[in-house]
This record gives sequence, structure tokens and C-alpha cells, in this order.
Amino acid sequence: MTKAIPQPKTPRLNVTLAGLRLRTPLIAASGIWGYGEEHVGSPQIDHLGAFVLKTTTLHPRAGNPPGARTVETPAGLVNSIGLENPGLEAFLAEKLPRARELGLPLIASIAGATVDEFAEMAARLDQADGIAALELNISCPNVEKHGMAFGADAESAAAVVAACRARWRNNPLIAKLTPNVTDIAEIAVACEAAGADAIALVNTFTAMCIDIRTRRPRLGANFGGLSGPAIRPAAVLRVYRVAQGVKVPVIGMGGVWDAEDALEFIVAGATAVGLGTCLLAAPEKPGEIVRGVREFLRRERIASVRELIGSVKLNSAE
Repeated sequence: MTKAIPQPKTPRLNVTLAGLRLRTPLIAASGIWGYGEEHVGSPQIDHLGAFVLKTTTLHPRAGNPPGARTVETPAGLVNSIGLENPGLEAFLAEKLPRARELGLPLIASIAGATVDEFAEMAARLDQADGIAALELNISCPNVEKHGMAFGADAESAAAVVAACRARWRNNPLIAKLTPNVTDIAEIAVACEAAGADAIALVNTFTAMCIDIRTRRPRLGANFGGLSGPAIRPAAVLRVYRVAQGVKVPVIGMGGVWDAEDALEFIVAGATAVGLGTCLLAAPEKPGEIVRGVREFLRRERIASVRELIGSVKLNSAE
């Protein structure tokens, strides 16, 4: 009688991020898919572990001036949206109820013009149902008086985190950092000390595109943020450096396009991986990436994606 050959078990893709249980390490990063209304019931949602909602500010924002808000570049996209959003009241009344229908852990993202605005929003959202974690967007390069100004140095970043930690009591608090600094690891450590439960990085790199015929910037707001595959190697390095410096988990993002890209961030030290520009170009990407990650794990005989987190081995200096 022929003995049956045991079939290999399906590799496990679930991870735990600051207490959140994610069925896969893939997270829809803030902005690209808005508040998720158009994606309720989409099969691609089944491949995600969590969904970061579009960044909300205390008051409604019209965003940056009319004109070009996005410009394609080789292997990238420069955008300057300017945090266009309906404000906190509309978010709570209109956007959040619909987002709950996604059936995913929801991560609210907020940006403020002052530390007090951040804290006020954290307190209001702490009372709302259906928010699994709070992301502090202290890294957006496309607006004045919001975002990157707070993430540009350790002291101001820590001040925002500490103020929100005091008002956001029950669920994970995530600090989203800008790469446009001298030492991103120093800022991450300061955020951790101030109470951040996880660090997300990177946001976009500051950028400019000029029409050489008109001699004018291609973006209506003149400057923007570069995302897409062009920034991935730089983002991976920053994820590695931050993961080496903090004890809290890291969410890595920046130019992920396929399974190998996602795994590169994980090996560098990320527990979860944010998907951004690729969702704009190809909404089917979550399924493709999950299948690719699972196939890699099966081929390498790795039982769980968690075994790869931070597994990079630097070359000898000799």
C-alpha cells in the first residue's frame, strides 16, 4: 500500500501589531483609498490586515489650490493634495459608519495645526466606536502648519505623541514619520518614549517637478511629495534603522509594488507593510502580493511570515 505524502501546511500570514491581530501584514496606507466607501465588499479587502483611513483634520480643508495635484515621474508619483478632507465632525457622522462595513481593523489618521488640536481630536476619537488604532500624521510635506513641521525634530514629535497618549487611552497609538530629516531613528525613539505603540514610516520625500518650457512647477502648489517604487530602497534603509532603535513594532511603506518588495520591508524589520501608490495604479495588488508572499514562504519552507521580521543579516565589514 502506497503511503500518502503529507501536504505542506499553508504558511501563516497573520501578525500582531501592538496588540492588533492582522490576518495579513498588508495595510492600506492613508490617502489612496480614502475612507474605503468604494471598496466595501471588494474581494481585495480580504487580503488586507487593516485599513488606514484618509487623514482627518479638526476643521474641513479644501486642500491645495486648483491645478495639477499629481505628476507622474519615472518609477514614481509626486502629489500635493494638501490633506483635503471634510473635518472631524463629518468624519465621525458620515465617513466612519460606512468604513466600519469594510470588516477590517480601522486605523484613523489625524493631523493638527497645533499640539492642542492633535490632542482634541484624539480625545474625540477615543469616544468613537470602531477605531482600532490612531495614526498621528506628523509627516505630511504638502501643507503649511500641519504634518511635517511636527515630525521634523524629536522634541516636537514627542510633544504631539505625549499629548495624544494622554487623551487616547485604550488602543494603539502610531506615529507616522517623515523621511525628510537628518536622523529618523532619533525621532522614532523619542516618539516611543513619549508613548507611541508603533512607528509607521516613511511618508513621501519632498520633491519638485518643473515644466522646462513654461519654467513653472508642474504642481499647482509648486512642491509635493514623491512616492512609488523610486523611493523604496531609501525607505527600506530607514525602516531598518528605526527597527534597530525601537522596541515597538514598525510599519514599513514606500514604493511596495510586489511580494518581494513587501518581504524586503519585513526582513528589514517591519511587522506590517503599508500599500500606497500601487493601489492607485492597480487595485488588485493586495491579492497579488498575498499570493506572492505565501508562495515564497511555501517555497522556502517557512511556516510563518513572522519568522522573517527583522531577519536581515548585514555583510561582514571585513
